[in-house]
Amino acid sequence: MLSKLVLIYDKRKELPAKYKKLIESVGASVLIAASTEKSIEILTEYEPDLVLVSDSIDCVGTSLSDVIKKLRMLSYTSRPCIVALSKSDDLQDKLNVLDSGADDFLSEPIDSEEFKARINAHLRRHFELLISETTQLPEAKATFKILKRTIFENKKWAGLLVKINNFEAYKEIYGDLASDKMLQTYTAIINSSLDENDFLGELNDGEFLILTNPLKAEHIASFLVYAFETIVEKFYTEEDAKSGYIILHGDDDAGKRVDLVSTSIGVISSEFQSYSTVSSVINSLLAACKLAKYNTKSSYVVERAKISADNAVLSKEHNNKILIAEPDEALNYLLKTTGEMQGYEVISVSDYGQVMNMVKNCEPAVIILDAGDADTLKGLALCQKIKNDENLKDTKIVLSTIVHDKRRVLNAGADLYLPKPYELLGVFNWIENFIREFNS
Repeated sequence: MLSKLVLIYDKRKELPAKYKKLIESVGASVLIAASTEKSIEILTEYEPDLVLVSDSIDCVGTSLSDVIKKLRMLSYTSRPCIVALSKSDDLQDKLNVLDSGADDFLSEPIDSEEFKARINAHLRRHFELLISETTQLPEAKATFKILKRTIFENKKWAGLLVKINNFEAYKEIYGDLASDKMLQTYTAIINSSLDENDFLGELNDGEFLILTNPLKAEHIASFLVYAFETIVEKFYTEEDAKSGYIILHGDDDAGKRVDLVSTSIGVISSEFQSYSTVSSVINSLLAACKLAKYNTKSSYVVERAKISADNAVLSKEHNNKILIAEPDEALNYLLKTTGEMQGYEVISVSDYGQVMNMVKNCEPAVIILDAGDADTLKGLALCQKIKNDENLKDTKIVLSTIVHDKRRVLNAGADLYLPKPYELLGVFNWIENFIREFNS
């Protein structure tokens, strides 16, 4: 795995080989370029972390300073450390090279131990700038760079996209300290399943990328699912852990039920499909991870020979159907009319006995369901019945009620607790979000 990569731009034969050996002894990989064309190709494809450039390079009419300026310009986005090698010990030569964009100037001959120490120090500082403060893992920029190198290295590899579902909701309720602790704990668990040949980087909060050997990938995914499910309840209060969900607060999210965090893992391998770009890898990983997320508990999906980024997830027709089950005829009419005016396909019933048949016949994305009067609460029983149906469990349910008991309503399976009376605008903002979630 090319997690630390140095480019030596030098037309000589013996010294580059010596430098290569010294650099590899400090744990970095090395590529050598003897021409401008080859060095530019490596810069573009592999985005090395450090470039060692010698004044032996064959560039007629250009100085070492000019070459470094060009290298700095060509590598502007990846911003590698550039170290100049020169037989000169002249102060002005050093100043010119440093002013042109080099990070260091080494006069040859240089002691082997000093050379290793300087290279190691530059690599360490380079990576310190790309490390997440919370997890101590390479951040997205560095992670994508390693992925790009892995693709171009042309060896067999496997990638795992590891996501913590509902992490943002957890962070909102429990705060930064608790969410950071969760990230650090999961990072430690992931690291325990890897060895020195594997790579682990962070893409976003609660989203990681693992690069490993295809033979190990599924074993790692299986272990992570088991380990995460073992510890997940420890991050919650006893009440939330027992309920199996949390309730969001705030003006926009008040009353929304969110399941406990889980982990979804998508696994792909270069054994089954050839990848040439970072985006194609990420698309395939997202597709596999999306399949894994269909399971409400932690799970993983492994790409097999017939799965690709194009067909890993079956496309489905966009569903904008809303079923309104409201016995109050005036409110029923108002909800139906407002929904139709906003472009939704609306079906409405006022009799609880018709609800299940309508749900199965029209398969709505969202149901606005009245809980019923305080004595019978027929809507709560219907909500549980719908959510317990394997074919309907993804349907979003907004449960409106005069009973102000969030836990009781959400324990019935509702996605949103909506106390009466409510504002129509607020309800349809939620519906828009739920329609989007259902179809994602």
